[in-house]
Amino acid sequence: MRIIFMGTPDFAVPALKALHGAGHQIVAAYTQPPRPGGRRGKELTPTPVHKAAEVLGVEVRHPVSLKDAQVQADFAALDAEVAVVAAYGLILPQVVLDMPKHGCLNIHASLLPRWRGAAPVQRAILAGDEETGVTIMRMAAGLDTGPMLAKVSTPVDRKTTGELTAEMAESGARLMAEVLADLPAYVPEEQDGALATYAAKIDKAETRINFTQGALQVERQVRAFAPAPGAWFEVNGERVKVLRADIQSRPEDLSVDFPSEPSLVLDDQLAIGCGNGAIRPIIVQRAGKPVMDYADLLRGYPIPAGTKLA
Repeated sequence: MRIIFMGTPDFAVPALKALHGAGHQIVAAYTQPPRPGGRRGKELTPTPVHKAAEVLGVEVRHPVSLKDAQVQADFAALDAEVAVVAAYGLILPQVVLDMPKHGCLNIHASLLPRWRGAAPVQRAILAGDEETGVTIMRMAAGLDTGPMLAKVSTPVDRKTTGELTAEMAESGARLMAEVLADLPAYVPEEQDGALATYAAKIDKAETRINFTQGALQVERQVRAFAPAPGAWFEVNGERVKVLRADIQSRPEDLSVDFPSEPSLVLDDQLAIGCGNGAIRPIIVQRAGKPVMDYADLLRGYPIPAGTKLA
């Protein structure tokens, strides 16, 4: 098939490679424009999709908007049978959605209609969902409201957002390749709007660990924001990111009596009291320092029992 591919981050790269490897003709790859990055932020850094497309010999286009008439004319001139979209980052106007013969198909990182919106993986973890997955949907004007063609699920377990996203990028790529291999066989299914939930964009304030929550919810907060932007607490005026934590929910886990006090360090191994139970950060990162085990952190930066975290 003649395909326009539209994506930006690492999540989209497996799908681009899978469709190219399946023998489809990728007539262009649309992605976000290069952003300042590199040393001191002075170099323009192309997106992961931009880099992958160049390696594959696919033409790259990075308009700042798809609302421009000339951009739309250039899109139409590609005469694509379908557009495949994966975390592209720009709104597709209706005129663009209607251009490809088979419309625009999106790889969405949730089991729609649950978690429509910008942060479906993080919201699934924060909500304690037991499973999530990928939905292939035909795009419509609303926010992730289009009819669904196929789904694949995966257990959340104790995976971080980074781990789930990487897993779902691969499963979504395989599923999209299967759908395009026999597109007429996939009958669109309308979403039940009554079951929809909204995955709002992550606010920076949400990444600060709220130790008044129970330990279970704090641990979810850690996984939801790992590896980036990272859940964090403050000690002695310095932020410490927590990228992995274990729940210490039993009295025998600690040398202190329960109930513990929220945000109080309970022992010399960095167990921290929560509203119910405690957590022990396992993988941490100080500002400007490499990621490390909590024991390595404590050797160079002691945080003794009795310390009250901010």
